[in-house]
Amino acid sequence: MAEKQDNEKTPDESDKPSRPTKKGPGILKVMQSILAGALGVQSDKRREEDFSGHSPWPYIIAGILFTVGFVVTLIVVVKVVLSGQ
Repeated sequence: MAEKQDNEKTPDESDKPSRPTKKGPGILKVMQSILAGALGVQSDKRREEDFSGHSPWPYIIAGILFTVGFVVTLIVVVKVVLSGQ
């Protein structure tokens, strides 16, 4: 009888308001935003949502990596096409 069931809370636990955890955006959400922005189809609502409560650093880093990857891909494609002449 003295055992506490798993779903019961002690008075101390029930009095504490639950704090929302400030969690950053997931990698998939960042990638979707970067690709949508690069293609020019990013909505204002989604852009505001991306930068409303999170740090901009994941988006900045992902944008730089995307840009570098895009430029390297273009260079490789041009070299392959030109070497075929």
